[in-house]
Amino acid sequence: MKIALSIVTCLACSTALAQNVPDHPSRYGWSMPVSVPAGAGVARLPLPREVYLHARTGNLADVRLVDRDGQRLPFAISTPPAQANTQRSSIAARIFPVTGSAAGGGGLQNVEIRTGSDGRLLSVSATAGTGTAAAGKSLQALILDIGQQAPGSRIGALRFAPPADAGDYSAQVLLEVSDDLKQWDAVGTTTLNWLSNSDTQTLANDSIVFAPRAFRYARLSWQDGQPLLFASIAAQAVSETEAAPPRAAIVLQGVAGKQPGEWVYATPVAIPADSIALQFAQANVVLPVTLGVYRQSTYVPQRRLHLHQQTRPQPSAGAYFDPLLSTSFYRISDAGKERVSGELAMPVVQTTQWVLRPQTEGTALPATAPVLRLGWTPETLVFLAGGKGPYRLVFGKADAQPAAQPLSQVAPGYRDGELQALPIATVGTLTALAGAADAAPAKAGTGAPWRMAALWAALLLGVGVLGFFAWRLLSQMKEEQPPQ
Repeated sequence: MKIALSIVTCLACSTALAQNVPDHPSRYGWSMPVSVPAGAGVARLPLPREVYLHARTGNLADVRLVDRDGQRLPFAISTPPAQANTQRSSIAARIFPVTGSAAGGGGLQNVEIRTGSDGRLLSVSATAGTGTAAAGKSLQALILDIGQQAPGSRIGALRFAPPADAGDYSAQVLLEVSDDLKQWDAVGTTTLNWLSNSDTQTLANDSIVFAPRAFRYARLSWQDGQPLLFASIAAQAVSETEAAPPRAAIVLQGVAGKQPGEWVYATPVAIPADSIALQFAQANVVLPVTLGVYRQSTYVPQRRLHLHQQTRPQPSAGAYFDPLLSTSFYRISDAGKERVSGELAMPVVQTTQWVLRPQTEGTALPATAPVLRLGWTPETLVFLAGGKGPYRLVFGKADAQPAAQPLSQVAPGYRDGELQALPIATVGTLTALAGAADAAPAKAGTGAPWRMAALWAALLLGVGVLGFFAWRLLSQMKEEQPPQ
Protein backbone atom coordinates (compact mmCIF):
# COMPACT_ATOMS: atom_id res chain seq x y z
CA MET A 1 0.00 0.00 0.00
CA LYS A 2 2.80 2.39 0.86
CA ILE A 3 4.50 1.64 -2.44
CA ALA A 4 1.31 2.47 -4.41
CA LEU A 5 0.89 5.77 -2.55
CA SER A 6 4.51 6.65 -3.31
CA ILE A 7 3.98 5.98 -7.02
CA VAL A 8 0.88 8.23 -7.17
CA THR A 9 2.63 11.00 -5.24
CA CYS A 10 5.65 10.88 -7.52
CA LEU A 11 3.55 11.09 -10.67
CA ALA A 12 1.52 14.00 -9.28
CA CYS A 13 4.65 15.93 -8.35
CA SER A 14 6.19 15.36 -11.77
CA THR A 15 3.09 16.64 -13.57
CA ALA A 16 2.83 19.67 -11.29
CA LEU A 17 6.46 20.59 -11.87
CA ALA A 18 5.96 20.38 -15.62
CA GLN A 19 2.85 22.56 -15.60
CA ASN A 20 3.70 25.08 -12.88
CA VAL A 21 5.94 27.30 -15.00
CA PRO A 22 6.23 30.93 -13.81
CA ASP A 23 4.19 33.31 -16.01
CA HIS A 24 6.79 36.07 -15.92
CA PRO A 25 6.51 39.06 -18.31
CA SER A 26 9.97 38.29 -19.69
CA ARG A 27 8.59 35.05 -21.17
CA TYR A 28 6.40 37.05 -23.56
CA GLY A 29 7.55 38.22 -26.96
CA TRP A 30 6.59 41.90 -26.98
CA SER A 31 6.03 44.81 -24.65
CA MET A 32 4.57 48.33 -24.90
CA PRO A 33 4.64 50.99 -22.15
CA VAL A 34 1.23 52.23 -21.02
CA SER A 35 0.61 55.79 -19.81
CA VAL A 36 -2.46 56.43 -17.63
CA PRO A 37 -3.94 59.91 -16.99
CA ALA A 38 -3.22 61.20 -13.50
CA GLY A 39 -5.81 60.31 -10.90
CA ALA A 40 -7.47 57.61 -12.97
CA GLY A 41 -8.76 54.68 -10.92
CA VAL A 42 -10.29 52.77 -13.85
CA ALA A 43 -9.09 53.49 -17.39
CA ARG A 44 -9.63 52.08 -20.85
CA LEU A 45 -7.13 51.29 -23.56
CA PRO A 46 -8.14 50.67 -27.17
CA LEU A 47 -5.95 47.72 -28.09
CA PRO A 48 -3.29 48.90 -30.55
CA ARG A 49 -2.74 47.30 -33.93
CA GLU A 50 0.59 45.82 -32.76
CA VAL A 51 -1.21 43.55 -30.31
CA TYR A 52 -3.19 41.87 -33.09
CA LEU A 53 -0.09 41.52 -35.27
CA HIS A 54 2.08 39.85 -32.62
CA ALA A 55 -0.34 38.02 -30.31
CA ARG A 56 -0.11 34.26 -30.61
CA THR A 57 -3.59 33.25 -29.51
CA GLY A 58 -6.85 33.77 -31.35
CA ASN A 59 -8.75 34.94 -28.25
CA LEU A 60 -6.01 37.30 -26.97
CA ALA A 61 -5.33 34.94 -24.07
CA ASP A 62 -1.65 36.02 -24.10
CA VAL A 63 -2.34 39.68 -23.30
CA ARG A 64 -1.17 40.86 -19.88
CA LEU A 65 -1.04 44.24 -18.16
CA VAL A 66 1.65 44.45 -15.47
CA ASP A 67 3.06 47.12 -13.17
CA ARG A 68 6.67 48.06 -12.43
CA ASP A 69 7.25 44.94 -10.33
CA GLY A 70 5.71 42.59 -12.90
CA GLN A 71 2.48 42.14 -10.94
CA ARG A 72 -0.67 41.66 -13.02
CA LEU A 73 -3.37 44.32 -13.11
CA PRO A 74 -7.03 43.22 -13.30
CA PHE A 75 -8.49 43.91 -16.74
CA ALA A 76 -11.42 43.06 -18.97
CA ILE A 77 -11.64 42.99 -22.76
CA SER A 78 -14.85 44.30 -24.32
CA THR A 79 -16.08 45.27 -27.76
CA PRO A 80 -16.51 49.06 -28.07
CA PRO A 81 -20.11 50.03 -28.91
CA ALA A 82 -21.05 52.52 -31.59
CA GLN A 83 -20.83 56.03 -30.18
CA ALA A 84 -23.52 58.67 -30.63
CA ASN A 85 -22.34 62.10 -31.70
CA THR A 86 -24.67 64.88 -30.55
CA GLN A 87 -24.68 68.10 -32.56
CA ARG A 88 -26.54 71.23 -31.56
CA SER A 89 -27.43 74.10 -33.86
CA SER A 90 -29.55 77.22 -33.77
CA ILE A 91 -32.24 77.83 -36.40
CA ALA A 92 -33.84 81.25 -36.84
CA ALA A 93 -37.62 80.85 -36.93
CA ARG A 94 -39.75 82.94 -39.29
CA ILE A 95 -42.34 84.83 -37.19
CA PHE A 96 -45.92 85.48 -38.35
CA PRO A 97 -48.09 87.52 -35.91
CA VAL A 98 -51.78 86.73 -35.49
CA THR A 99 -54.01 89.65 -34.62
CA GLY A 100 -57.61 89.61 -33.51
CA SER A 101 -60.10 90.74 -30.93
CA ALA A 102 -59.54 89.62 -27.38
CA ALA A 103 -63.23 89.06 -27.00
CA GLY A 104 -63.38 86.87 -30.06
CA GLY A 105 -61.66 83.73 -28.70
CA GLY A 106 -58.14 85.06 -28.42
CA GLY A 107 -57.77 85.89 -32.08
CA LEU A 108 -56.96 82.25 -32.93
CA GLN A 109 -60.18 81.67 -34.83
CA ASN A 110 -60.83 82.64 -38.46
CA VAL A 111 -57.13 82.68 -39.35
CA GLU A 112 -56.14 82.25 -42.99
CA ILE A 113 -52.77 80.60 -43.57
CA ARG A 114 -51.07 80.37 -46.97
CA THR A 115 -48.19 77.99 -47.69
CA GLY A 116 -46.01 77.20 -50.69
CA SER A 117 -45.77 73.88 -52.50
CA ASP A 118 -42.77 72.96 -50.35
CA GLY A 119 -44.59 73.71 -47.08
CA ARG A 120 -42.99 77.11 -46.64
CA LEU A 121 -45.25 79.46 -44.68
CA LEU A 122 -46.11 82.50 -46.85
CA SER A 123 -48.61 84.57 -44.89
CA VAL A 124 -50.93 84.51 -41.89
CA SER A 125 -53.93 86.85 -41.75
CA ALA A 126 -57.07 87.07 -39.68
CA THR A 127 -60.37 87.25 -41.57
CA ALA A 128 -62.63 90.15 -40.68
CA GLY A 129 -65.29 89.18 -38.17
CA THR A 130 -68.78 90.61 -38.18
CA GLY A 131 -69.19 93.65 -36.00
CA THR A 132 -65.49 93.90 -35.32
CA ALA A 133 -63.59 97.08 -36.18
CA ALA A 134 -60.06 96.87 -37.46
CA ALA A 135 -58.92 99.30 -34.77
CA GLY A 136 -60.05 96.89 -32.05
CA LYS A 137 -57.64 94.17 -33.07
CA SER A 138 -54.38 93.44 -31.23
CA LEU A 139 -51.63 90.82 -31.15
CA GLN A 140 -52.98 87.48 -29.90
CA ALA A 141 -50.50 84.82 -31.02
CA LEU A 142 -47.41 84.05 -33.07
CA ILE A 143 -47.04 81.29 -35.65
CA LEU A 144 -43.49 80.14 -36.33
CA ASP A 145 -42.02 78.38 -39.36
CA ILE A 146 -38.92 76.43 -38.28
CA GLY A 147 -38.27 75.06 -41.77
CA GLN A 148 -37.67 71.57 -43.08
CA GLN A 149 -35.42 69.64 -40.71
CA ALA A 150 -32.68 67.20 -41.63
CA PRO A 151 -33.36 63.50 -40.97
CA GLY A 152 -32.70 62.68 -37.33
CA SER A 153 -32.86 66.33 -36.24
CA ARG A 154 -35.19 67.33 -33.42
CA ILE A 155 -36.10 70.60 -31.71
CA GLY A 156 -35.55 70.75 -27.95
CA ALA A 157 -35.97 74.43 -27.04
CA LEU A 158 -37.01 77.88 -28.24
CA ARG A 159 -35.14 81.01 -27.21
CA PHE A 160 -36.72 84.45 -27.34
CA ALA A 161 -35.06 87.84 -27.84
CA PRO A 162 -37.16 90.88 -26.75
CA PRO A 163 -37.37 94.13 -28.68
CA ALA A 164 -34.74 96.76 -27.87
CA ASP A 165 -37.21 98.97 -25.98
CA ALA A 166 -39.12 96.20 -24.20
CA GLY A 167 -38.04 97.10 -20.63
CA ASP A 168 -39.18 94.84 -17.82
CA TYR A 169 -41.43 92.05 -18.99
CA SER A 170 -43.21 89.01 -17.57
CA ALA A 171 -45.77 86.74 -19.18
CA GLN A 172 -46.87 83.11 -19.23
CA VAL A 173 -46.95 81.52 -22.70
CA LEU A 174 -48.26 78.27 -24.17
CA LEU A 175 -46.32 76.49 -26.92
CA GLU A 176 -48.02 74.20 -29.45
CA VAL A 177 -46.42 72.41 -32.39
CA SER A 178 -47.68 70.95 -35.65
CA ASP A 179 -46.53 69.37 -38.90
CA ASP A 180 -49.52 70.32 -41.04
CA LEU A 181 -50.92 73.53 -39.44
CA LYS A 182 -54.15 71.62 -38.68
CA GLN A 183 -53.43 69.36 -35.75
CA TRP A 184 -51.68 71.12 -32.85
CA ASP A 185 -50.05 69.45 -29.82
CA ALA A 186 -49.29 71.37 -26.64
CA VAL A 187 -45.70 70.71 -25.53
CA GLY A 188 -45.33 73.03 -22.56
CA THR A 189 -45.81 76.34 -20.83
CA THR A 190 -43.31 78.68 -19.24
CA THR A 191 -42.97 82.16 -17.81
CA LEU A 192 -40.83 84.54 -19.86
CA ASN A 193 -39.44 87.56 -18.03
CA TRP A 194 -36.75 90.21 -18.25
CA LEU A 195 -35.77 92.40 -15.32
CA SER A 196 -33.26 95.25 -15.73
CA ASN A 197 -31.76 97.50 -13.05
CA SER A 198 -30.05 100.87 -13.11
CA ASP A 199 -26.70 99.26 -13.97
CA THR A 200 -28.18 97.78 -17.17
CA GLN A 201 -27.80 94.32 -15.70
CA THR A 202 -30.54 91.95 -16.88
CA LEU A 203 -32.00 88.88 -15.21
CA ALA A 204 -33.81 86.85 -17.84
CA ASN A 205 -35.70 83.64 -18.33
CA ASP A 206 -35.80 83.77 -22.09
CA SER A 207 -36.37 80.20 -23.26
CA ILE A 208 -38.78 77.31 -23.14
CA VAL A 209 -37.27 73.80 -22.96
CA PHE A 210 -39.13 70.59 -23.77
CA ALA A 211 -38.45 66.98 -24.74
CA PRO A 212 -36.79 67.02 -28.18
CA ARG A 213 -39.20 66.23 -30.99
CA ALA A 214 -39.50 66.75 -34.72
CA PHE A 215 -41.90 69.40 -36.00
CA ARG A 216 -41.95 72.24 -38.51
CA TYR A 217 -44.49 74.76 -37.20
CA ALA A 218 -45.06 76.20 -33.74
CA ARG A 219 -47.76 78.41 -32.25
CA LEU A 220 -47.17 80.67 -29.27
CA SER A 221 -50.13 82.13 -27.33
CA TRP A 222 -50.36 84.04 -24.06
CA GLN A 223 -52.10 82.69 -20.97
CA ASP A 224 -51.11 85.62 -18.77
CA GLY A 225 -49.40 88.93 -19.41
CA GLN A 226 -49.17 91.27 -22.37
CA PRO A 227 -48.54 89.74 -25.83
CA LEU A 228 -45.24 90.85 -27.32
CA LEU A 229 -43.78 90.68 -30.83
CA PHE A 230 -40.29 89.36 -30.14
CA ALA A 231 -37.30 90.65 -32.05
CA SER A 232 -36.26 87.07 -32.92
CA ILE A 233 -36.98 83.49 -31.93
CA ALA A 234 -34.33 80.77 -32.37
CA ALA A 235 -35.02 77.03 -32.32
CA GLN A 236 -32.36 74.84 -30.72
CA ALA A 237 -31.94 71.74 -32.93
CA VAL A 238 -30.39 68.54 -31.65
CA SER A 239 -29.21 65.79 -33.99
CA GLU A 240 -27.60 62.49 -33.03
CA THR A 241 -25.59 60.32 -35.40
CA GLU A 242 -23.93 57.01 -34.66
CA ALA A 243 -20.18 56.93 -35.18
CA ALA A 244 -18.63 53.53 -35.75
CA PRO A 245 -15.72 52.59 -33.44
CA PRO A 246 -12.20 53.14 -34.85
CA ARG A 247 -11.08 50.52 -37.36
CA ALA A 248 -7.75 48.83 -38.04
CA ALA A 249 -6.48 47.22 -41.23
CA ILE A 250 -3.57 45.16 -42.54
CA VAL A 251 -2.36 44.42 -46.08
CA LEU A 252 -0.92 41.00 -46.87
CA GLN A 253 1.28 39.88 -49.74
CA GLY A 254 0.33 36.66 -51.49
CA VAL A 255 2.55 33.74 -52.49
CA ALA A 256 1.91 30.70 -54.66
CA GLY A 257 -0.11 28.00 -52.95
CA LYS A 258 -0.28 24.23 -53.16
CA GLN A 259 -2.66 24.17 -56.12
CA PRO A 260 -1.97 25.76 -59.54
CA GLY A 261 -3.40 29.27 -59.77
CA GLU A 262 -3.80 29.51 -56.01
CA TRP A 263 -2.47 32.28 -53.77
CA VAL A 264 -2.12 32.08 -50.02
CA TYR A 265 -1.74 34.90 -47.50
CA ALA A 266 -0.16 34.29 -44.09
CA THR A 267 -2.32 36.01 -41.46
CA PRO A 268 -1.80 36.79 -37.75
CA VAL A 269 -4.15 34.53 -35.84
CA ALA A 270 -5.45 37.22 -33.47
CA ILE A 271 -7.01 39.39 -36.21
CA PRO A 272 -10.84 39.11 -36.11
CA ALA A 273 -11.30 40.12 -39.76
CA ASP A 274 -14.81 41.29 -40.66
CA SER A 275 -14.03 42.99 -44.00
CA ILE A 276 -11.87 41.97 -46.94
CA ALA A 277 -10.67 43.54 -50.19
CA LEU A 278 -8.22 42.97 -53.04
CA GLN A 279 -5.89 45.67 -54.36
CA PHE A 280 -4.47 45.19 -57.86
CA ALA A 281 -1.21 46.63 -59.14
CA GLN A 282 -2.45 46.38 -62.73
CA ALA A 283 -5.28 48.38 -64.27
CA ASN A 284 -8.38 47.01 -66.03
CA VAL A 285 -8.68 43.80 -64.06
CA VAL A 286 -11.88 41.95 -63.16
CA LEU A 287 -11.23 38.81 -61.12
CA PRO A 288 -14.03 36.51 -59.88
CA VAL A 289 -12.49 34.65 -56.96
CA THR A 290 -13.31 32.32 -54.11
CA LEU A 291 -11.72 33.06 -50.75
CA GLY A 292 -11.44 30.45 -48.06
CA VAL A 293 -9.18 28.57 -45.66
CA TYR A 294 -7.62 25.13 -45.34
CA ARG A 295 -9.06 22.98 -42.57
CA GLN A 296 -8.22 19.57 -41.16
CA SER A 297 -10.83 16.82 -41.39
CA THR A 298 -11.10 13.44 -39.66
CA TYR A 299 -14.17 12.39 -41.63
CA VAL A 300 -14.35 8.65 -42.43
CA PRO A 301 -16.80 7.63 -45.20
CA GLN A 302 -19.58 5.36 -43.93
CA ARG A 303 -21.85 2.95 -45.73
CA ARG A 304 -25.05 4.53 -47.02
CA LEU A 305 -28.24 3.14 -45.58
CA HIS A 306 -30.40 4.45 -48.44
CA LEU A 307 -28.97 4.08 -51.90
CA HIS A 308 -31.19 6.72 -53.51
CA GLN A 309 -30.74 9.39 -50.83
CA GLN A 310 -28.57 12.30 -51.92
CA THR A 311 -26.11 13.35 -49.24
CA ARG A 312 -23.77 16.34 -49.10
CA PRO A 313 -20.25 15.29 -50.05
CA GLN A 314 -17.87 15.35 -47.10
CA PRO A 315 -14.10 15.82 -47.32
CA SER A 316 -11.95 12.84 -46.57
CA ALA A 317 -9.41 12.76 -43.77
CA GLY A 318 -6.67 15.38 -44.13
CA ALA A 319 -6.54 19.02 -45.23
CA TYR A 320 -9.36 20.35 -47.39
CA PHE A 321 -10.30 23.74 -48.80
CA ASP A 322 -13.28 25.44 -47.13
CA PRO A 323 -14.71 28.25 -49.33
CA LEU A 324 -16.04 31.14 -47.26
CA LEU A 325 -17.11 33.70 -49.87
CA SER A 326 -17.21 34.17 -53.64
CA THR A 327 -17.24 37.57 -55.30
CA SER A 328 -15.60 39.66 -58.02
CA PHE A 329 -12.91 42.24 -57.32
CA TYR A 330 -11.93 44.75 -59.98
CA ARG A 331 -9.93 47.79 -60.93
CA ILE A 332 -11.12 49.54 -64.12
CA SER A 333 -9.87 52.79 -65.66
CA ASP A 334 -12.50 54.57 -67.77
CA ALA A 335 -11.91 57.99 -69.34
CA GLY A 336 -9.47 59.02 -66.68
CA LYS A 337 -11.69 57.82 -63.85
CA GLU A 338 -10.93 54.68 -61.88
CA ARG A 339 -13.48 52.24 -60.53
CA VAL A 340 -12.20 50.07 -57.71
CA SER A 341 -14.04 47.38 -55.75
CA GLY A 342 -14.36 48.34 -52.12
CA GLU A 343 -14.21 46.38 -48.92
CA LEU A 344 -16.61 43.47 -48.59
CA ALA A 345 -18.23 42.98 -45.17
CA MET A 346 -18.33 39.44 -43.83
CA PRO A 347 -18.78 37.54 -40.56
CA VAL A 348 -15.71 37.54 -38.32
CA VAL A 349 -13.05 35.08 -39.49
CA GLN A 350 -9.86 34.22 -37.60
CA THR A 351 -7.29 32.09 -39.37
CA THR A 352 -3.56 31.81 -39.92
CA GLN A 353 -3.87 31.68 -43.70
CA TRP A 354 -6.25 32.97 -46.37
CA VAL A 355 -6.48 31.12 -49.67
CA LEU A 356 -7.54 32.75 -52.95
CA ARG A 357 -8.68 30.74 -55.96
CA PRO A 358 -10.28 31.78 -59.27
CA GLN A 359 -13.93 30.79 -59.50
CA THR A 360 -13.44 29.20 -62.93
CA GLU A 361 -10.58 26.90 -63.79
CA GLY A 362 -8.33 28.23 -66.51
CA THR A 363 -9.07 31.88 -65.69
CA ALA A 364 -6.16 34.12 -66.63
CA LEU A 365 -4.66 35.52 -63.43
CA PRO A 366 -2.66 38.76 -63.04
CA ALA A 367 1.10 38.42 -63.31
CA THR A 368 1.55 39.32 -59.64
CA ALA A 369 -0.66 38.36 -56.72
CA PRO A 370 -3.00 41.14 -55.61
CA VAL A 371 -2.65 42.55 -52.12
CA LEU A 372 -5.20 41.25 -49.62
CA ARG A 373 -6.56 43.85 -47.21
CA LEU A 374 -8.25 42.78 -43.97
CA GLY A 375 -10.14 45.12 -41.64
CA TRP A 376 -11.37 44.68 -38.08
CA THR A 377 -12.64 46.60 -35.05
CA PRO A 378 -10.08 46.58 -32.21
CA GLU A 379 -11.41 45.72 -28.77
CA THR A 380 -11.01 47.84 -25.65
CA LEU A 381 -9.10 46.85 -22.54
CA VAL A 382 -10.67 48.20 -19.32
CA PHE A 383 -8.34 47.93 -16.33
CA LEU A 384 -7.92 48.93 -12.72
CA ALA A 385 -4.94 51.28 -12.41
CA GLY A 386 -3.50 49.84 -9.21
CA GLY A 387 -0.04 48.63 -8.28
CA LYS A 388 3.07 50.65 -8.99
CA GLY A 389 3.51 52.60 -12.19
CA PRO A 390 4.68 52.74 -14.87
CA TYR A 391 2.65 49.97 -16.51
CA ARG A 392 3.44 47.66 -19.42
CA LEU A 393 1.31 45.75 -21.90
CA VAL A 394 2.95 42.39 -22.73
CA PHE A 395 1.81 39.81 -25.30
CA GLY A 396 3.14 37.11 -27.60
CA LYS A 397 3.08 33.72 -25.82
CA ALA A 398 1.45 30.74 -27.50
CA ASP A 399 0.72 28.66 -24.39
CA ALA A 400 -0.63 31.47 -22.19
CA GLN A 401 -3.90 30.94 -20.37
CA PRO A 402 -6.67 33.59 -20.48
CA ALA A 403 -6.30 36.25 -17.80
CA ALA A 404 -9.14 38.64 -18.69
CA GLN A 405 -11.88 38.99 -16.07
CA PRO A 406 -15.57 39.88 -16.44
CA LEU A 407 -16.21 43.59 -16.72
CA SER A 408 -18.35 43.48 -13.58
CA GLN A 409 -15.27 42.46 -11.56
CA VAL A 410 -13.02 45.18 -12.95
CA ALA A 411 -15.45 48.12 -12.97
CA PRO A 412 -18.40 47.07 -10.77
CA GLY A 413 -21.41 49.35 -10.90
CA TYR A 414 -20.25 51.30 -13.98
CA ARG A 415 -22.94 52.00 -16.57
CA ASP A 416 -22.35 52.10 -20.33
CA GLY A 417 -22.16 55.88 -20.39
CA GLU A 418 -19.64 55.90 -17.54
CA LEU A 419 -17.50 53.28 -19.26
CA GLN A 420 -17.39 55.40 -22.42
CA ALA A 421 -16.32 58.41 -20.35
CA LEU A 422 -13.39 56.61 -18.68
CA PRO A 423 -9.93 58.19 -19.10
CA ILE A 424 -8.10 56.82 -22.12
CA ALA A 425 -4.65 55.30 -21.63
CA THR A 426 -2.01 55.47 -24.36
CA VAL A 427 0.83 53.17 -25.40
CA GLY A 428 4.43 53.82 -26.39
CA THR A 429 6.90 52.15 -28.71
CA LEU A 430 6.80 48.39 -29.30
CA THR A 431 9.78 46.55 -27.77
CA ALA A 432 10.91 42.97 -28.44
CA LEU A 433 11.50 40.86 -25.34
CA ALA A 434 13.44 37.63 -24.83
CA GLY A 435 10.54 35.59 -26.17
CA ALA A 436 10.28 37.55 -29.42
CA ALA A 437 12.39 35.01 -31.32
CA ASP A 438 9.60 32.49 -30.85
CA ALA A 439 6.75 34.96 -31.31
CA ALA A 440 5.74 34.21 -34.90
CA PRO A 441 1.98 33.87 -35.48
CA ALA A 442 0.72 30.46 -34.40
CA LYS A 443 -2.58 28.68 -34.15
CA ALA A 444 -4.58 29.05 -30.99
CA GLY A 445 -3.76 26.32 -28.49
CA THR A 446 -0.36 25.44 -29.97
CA GLY A 447 2.14 24.79 -27.15
CA ALA A 448 5.76 25.85 -27.12
CA PRO A 449 8.44 23.15 -27.78
CA TRP A 450 9.99 23.51 -24.34
CA ARG A 451 6.64 22.93 -22.69
CA MET A 452 6.04 19.75 -24.67
CA ALA A 453 9.55 18.54 -23.80
CA ALA A 454 8.90 19.19 -20.11
CA LEU A 455 5.66 17.22 -20.21
CA TRP A 456 7.33 14.28 -21.98
CA ALA A 457 10.18 14.33 -19.48
CA ALA A 458 7.71 14.27 -16.59
CA LEU A 459 5.84 11.35 -18.13
CA LEU A 460 9.02 9.37 -18.79
CA LEU A 461 10.20 10.04 -15.27
CA GLY A 462 6.89 8.80 -13.90
CA VAL A 463 7.07 5.64 -16.02
CA GLY A 464 10.63 4.98 -14.82
CA VAL A 465 9.68 5.44 -11.18
CA LEU A 466 6.65 3.22 -11.66
CA GLY A 467 8.82 0.48 -13.21
CA PHE A 468 11.35 0.71 -10.37
CA PHE A 469 8.69 0.30 -7.69
CA ALA A 470 7.06 -2.55 -9.60
CA TRP A 471 10.44 -4.34 -9.76
CA ARG A 472 10.94 -3.83 -6.01
CA LEU A 473 7.46 -5.14 -5.29
CA LEU A 474 8.02 -8.29 -7.35
CA SER A 475 11.38 -8.90 -5.65
CA GLN A 476 9.82 -8.66 -2.21
CA MET A 477 7.01 -11.00 -3.20
CA LYS A 478 9.55 -13.63 -4.39
CA GLU A 479 11.60 -13.37 -1.18
CA GLU A 480 8.53 -13.75 1.04
CA GLN A 481 7.14 -16.70 -0.93
CA PRO A 482 7.87 -20.05 0.95
CA PRO A 483 9.78 -22.74 -0.97
CA GLN A 484 7.65 -25.49 -2.44
